[in-house]
Amino acid sequence: MPAVKLRAATILGEFEQAQSELIGKAVVLADGKAGTVENLWLDEFHGLRISIKGHDGKWPVSTIKFAQTD
Repeated sequence: MPAVKLRAATILGEFEQAQSELIGKAVVLADGKAGTVENLWLDEFHGLRISIKGHDGKWPVSTIKFAQTD
């Protein structure tokens, strides 16, 4: 497999892993917003972004202060 395809496959695999770990989990963001992760996006400028049920907008994953664990 060419190197670029391998890198792309790795990125997509990690994205899918992040989706399975975050969607449906309760989180608290650095600005105090809290709720359940509704969706996850890969943003070319900011990396991973999340939406939280009940709040309009998308936030960088890096703003998560606490995430529910199993």
